[in-house]
Amino acid sequence: MATRNAAGPRTLMLGVAAVALLGAGFGVAKLTTKAPPAAEAPAAAAKAAPSTVKVDQSYLKASNISLQTVTAGDFGGQVQGSGSVVATPGGEAVLTAHAAGAVVRIFKRLGEPVRAGETLALVESRDAALIAGQRGAADARAAAGASRVAADGRSVAVVSPISGKVTAAPATLGAFVQSESELFRVADGRDVQIEVAVSPQDAARILPGASATVRNAAGATITATVRSVTPTLNPQTRSATVVLSVSGGSLVPGEAVQATITARGSGQPGFILPEEAVQSLEGRDVVFVRTATGFAVRPVVVSTRSGGQALIVSGLKAGDSVAARNAFLLKAEIVKGADAE
Repeated sequence: MATRNAAGPRTLMLGVAAVALLGAGFGVAKLTTKAPPAAEAPAAAAKAAPSTVKVDQSYLKASNISLQTVTAGDFGGQVQGSGSVVATPGGEAVLTAHAAGAVVRIFKRLGEPVRAGETLALVESRDAALIAGQRGAADARAAAGASRVAADGRSVAVVSPISGKVTAAPATLGAFVQSESELFRVADGRDVQIEVAVSPQDAARILPGASATVRNAAGATITATVRSVTPTLNPQTRSATVVLSVSGGSLVPGEAVQATITARGSGQPGFILPEEAVQSLEGRDVVFVRTATGFAVRPVVVSTRSGGQALIVSGLKAGDSVAARNAFLLKAEIVKGADAE
């Protein structure tokens, strides 16, 4: 019994020792276990694009970047619409052959200037010869003058009744034309009007005499006035037509324009700029504000875009001068500068 009792405590002690060693071993294992690899440091953030770009006057001229002064406005009190330049009833002349014959001389080409009373072409005609042969009678002389019989007695002159530019020239040298065939169109660029298509709802808010501005493809802005609003709708487009009178400028019949017309009503105030003046840079809308040495990048908040215009409600102040046409060239310079750093 003594032996058995002595063995009991010894066995217990060995068991405790074994547990202790296991615990110690676990502790060592725990302490020596390799730590998980540290997470790799995040890649360095891309460098922010420069906030300014230096531009001298010669670059502005060569790149055709236009500037526009920021003025207050709102889309609620304005109507945006696409339009086209057309000649007024007295601002365009259709020139025809007053007798059948062959076109033997052409003096003017498409786009060339014309003076009132100037001959654009000669049409050799048997009728002209007959008229010239009867010039002895007073009534024949009158007929010859009305038919523009040329001095050679064989040709009818095609003469412009107005000054302007040749806007169409279907006449072909040597071609045989019938009496009253159209040979030229001449339009006076100073005597044009603009026809703008608007919705019936917007047409109801526009009154004759309201002010408007017109912007052509070249970026030129021209002052205009509402002459009239058509009471009927175009059957194809279901739109009304607003006729604008313009003063000055160098618009050409057939030219497409964007018009901003003052209307009754009010909306969210802000600053209206051409949509191309607003560029996207690093996920933000920005404009380029003129500085003494170039342009500063100015983040803006655009509320509405309509008819090629953008309403900016934050980021600008009245009087700022910003890049309008070809502003994307400044963005390209900014991006190029960021990539070079």
